[in-house]
Amino acid sequence: MSADYQVHGSVAVITMANPPVNGLGLATRQGLVDGLLRADADAAVSAIVITGAGSAFSGGADINEFGTDKSAQEPHLLSVIAVIENSSKPVVAALHSVAMGGGLELALGCHYRIAAPGCRIALPEVKLGLIPGAGGTQRLPRALGVEAALNLIVSGESVNSEMIGALPGQKLLDKLSTSAQALAAEALAFAQGVAAARPLPLVRNLPCRHPEGQAYFQFARNMVKGMSRNFPAPALCVDAVEAATRGPFADGMQIERAIFMKLMQTPESRALRHLFMAERAASKIPDVPSDTPRRDIRAVAVIGAGTMGGGIAMNFLNAGLPVKILEMKPQALERGLATIGKNYEAQVKKGKLTQDKYQQRMALLSTTLDYADIRDADLVIEAVFEDLGVKESVFRQLDAQMKPGAILASNTSTLDIDKIATFTGRPQDVVGMHFFSPANVMKLLEVVRGKATAKDVLATVMAIAKKIRKTAVVAGVCDGFIGNRMIEQYSRQAGFLLDEGCTPEQVDKAIEKFGFAMGPFRMGDLAGNDIGWAIRKRRAVERAEMKYSRTSDKLCELGRFGQKTAAGWYDYQAGKRDAIASALVHRMIEEHRQQLGITPRKIADEEIVQRLVFALVNEGARILEDGIASKSGDIDMVYITGYGFPMHRGGPMRYASELGLFNVVQAMGRFARNPHDDAAFWQPAPLLARLAAQGKTFN
Repeated sequence: MSADYQVHGSVAVITMANPPVNGLGLATRQGLVDGLLRADADAAVSAIVITGAGSAFSGGADINEFGTDKSAQEPHLLSVIAVIENSSKPVVAALHSVAMGGGLELALGCHYRIAAPGCRIALPEVKLGLIPGAGGTQRLPRALGVEAALNLIVSGESVNSEMIGALPGQKLLDKLSTSAQALAAEALAFAQGVAAARPLPLVRNLPCRHPEGQAYFQFARNMVKGMSRNFPAPALCVDAVEAATRGPFADGMQIERAIFMKLMQTPESRALRHLFMAERAASKIPDVPSDTPRRDIRAVAVIGAGTMGGGIAMNFLNAGLPVKILEMKPQALERGLATIGKNYEAQVKKGKLTQDKYQQRMALLSTTLDYADIRDADLVIEAVFEDLGVKESVFRQLDAQMKPGAILASNTSTLDIDKIATFTGRPQDVVGMHFFSPANVMKLLEVVRGKATAKDVLATVMAIAKKIRKTAVVAGVCDGFIGNRMIEQYSRQAGFLLDEGCTPEQVDKAIEKFGFAMGPFRMGDLAGNDIGWAIRKRRAVERAEMKYSRTSDKLCELGRFGQKTAAGWYDYQAGKRDAIASALVHRMIEEHRQQLGITPRKIADEEIVQRLVFALVNEGARILEDGIASKSGDIDMVYITGYGFPMHRGGPMRYASELGLFNVVQAMGRFARNPHDDAAFWQPAPLLARLAAQGKTFN
């Protein structure tokens, strides 16, 4: 059993023990029921305390049981709560650290609740596309008040126990303990104090009303729908809470359960649950055990004070680590420092950062023009121009200067990490750390594993990524790694669509309606169209057979590199980022079609979306086959956190699996027959073809 039972005087204490967060798996649920029945039958026991071992009361459902038979086996959480409510002796929940999801619902079923300071309390099910399914929408409004409860349920965010305890009229917490260390003793004393109290209080019996009634819920519904148009769960949270105010508790529970079961079957919830698991799985590297020793990172150096280097430095400053930036010219350092300061000042003005914090972070930052001044750094990240010759110069100097055991990382987005490692005498210490722009904002970090990269280097980089609040995904060595290797095929398709009849704005609008944060042409203007131009020039030498639309090159030949030149696929007004359709670009595309002898055709949005997304999917399948990514969920995390793929669709590989891989392959066959496309590319990757033939999915 993963629940410990002990008796202290006349109080039985049941301690959930299912690390790391005491998930309510089958064994824990059974242990709770066994302990409750044992205490109820023991005449020497007059009260019961339920708590959690280690660093949580309970984080809710056990993610290891998601999708398994155990999650459906009795006793369900509803059954455990029923046993608590029917106990002849008072049951006190002693909350600490974390009481979330099913853990909070369990506590709401208890007769009394005492909490340690700093305990984080939440019902986060909406983040999985669900509503609370064990009475949370019915009990929390009774215990906390309708508005406060609805805000918690719809947002899924946590609040600490002190904030809850300060709310007037709240009945969620009966007592706040004086400290986390005193919780156990104070919970025992509290349980002894209520042992003789009768009748036993039940949250389900508390009144539940809102003075504005239906008008309030309609207002709440309108607000929620406006903020979560791609997700059904938030609006249905409002329906469930409203049900708590309109009839008997039992009727509200039936409505909650019906909504919960309905949402479980939605593609949006399946996508969010997939991403929840994929994010946790991404941190696990198959051949690098969790107990692999890590190198101590106390000081960081960054080579390059440009936009990327400054953004990278900010991540470590935000985490309280000292950073030294190295540049070749004093003017470059001054510009870099000014940009970092400006970014922090903007946060201060918006109230996102205090003046004290700003000053603390800037105090951790220093600069130098000399490699000798960074030799004691534990981690150095180069963020210089994307040219192998430039990288070689940097890494040869790092190899000569850095102390033994220092990690040497490259922020390269496409270049060969194994080749870069040969510029040093310590290839085991070399790794890729590919940040995404703006580096101080974007969550994704591609960790590129070279053939010689040591396991302790990987373990250390994955841990430091967590410290700087990045989602780290391990990639193997290839041109473009995971994200940029796939986006190249997506961009190629966007170019072919222009050749065949689309405008840049039509393509962008179609994919943005699908849910992307930004279409390929707006994205190109933001990143700089000259970056893709440089890659295509390299491709012309290395892979001459690779077919591209010439429109992108023609655009760059006109000097239209995007927002930085106020002209790209779109026109831009000074000081603004609004993309304005360009008559010049339209004429250029039309002239190019005429040169090719292509008669433009009307292309439906559905075809635009399928060609762009399935291009990602097919290249993603090749990446899996090549071992560049170890699992399809890693690819999905890259695209959700780094490329603006819509969360409600779960990432490209998950989306393809949801559609059915057979259907994806059939569509690719149609695209291969298009004389203006690249028929060779649309041959399904062997892995994709095999899974489709077997009726399987990437997941």
